[in-house]
Amino acid sequence: MSDLIIVLAKVNDNSGSQRLALFSVDSTATGLTKNLLNSTDQTRKLAKLMFTDVEATCISSEDDVTEAMQKTFLKSCIGLSNEMVGGAERLREDTLEYVKMRMQFGRSIASFQVTKHKATDMLADVELAKSAAYYAAAAFDDGESDIAATASIAKASASEAYMQTAINAVQMHGGIGFTWDNDTHLWFKEQKVQKYF
Repeated sequence: MSDLIIVLAKVNDNSGSQRLALFSVDSTATGLTKNLLNSTDQTRKLAKLMFTDVEATCISSEDDVTEAMQKTFLKSCIGLSNEMVGGAERLREDTLEYVKMRMQFGRSIASFQVTKHKATDMLADVELAKSAAYYAAAAFDDGESDIAATASIAKASASEAYMQTAINAVQMHGGIGFTWDNDTHLWFKEQKVQKYF
């Protein structure tokens, strides 16, 4: 777990109405309870945090919370898109290496037409998603006005590419792709979780 936790919370202002504020909380603070959650994706730990009279430092002004949260969401969306593209690309590369060495009927399964079609689909999916994810990152850096739509397109494209690549990878690996002797199922589980973030 990180050393510092950023928390979005409702607070009462001087007029008695509620507003949103951002707080930083030390991860070792008294009153903070952490319960690890089970997750399909074993590469990423998830936890439920409970705050009971925890000391926190307000790190936002009254006016900038919504904008800060929107920027954070967009950065996360773009970052996750690029992470998903990286996962899909690695999975595609590992799968291609596997099908080159796996022999069936006296020849490599990479020589079969159906394998070539799936490999081509994987390449097209990954490259299209990569273009969208890279463009979204560059557009964010350049301050593009329609970054919300660009980030959403990147996330949708990366999610679809990762899912299709994972499905094809499991099929191309055959039975070994479902076992603990091979990492393919871990990539598949990771994409299942990431598409919901």
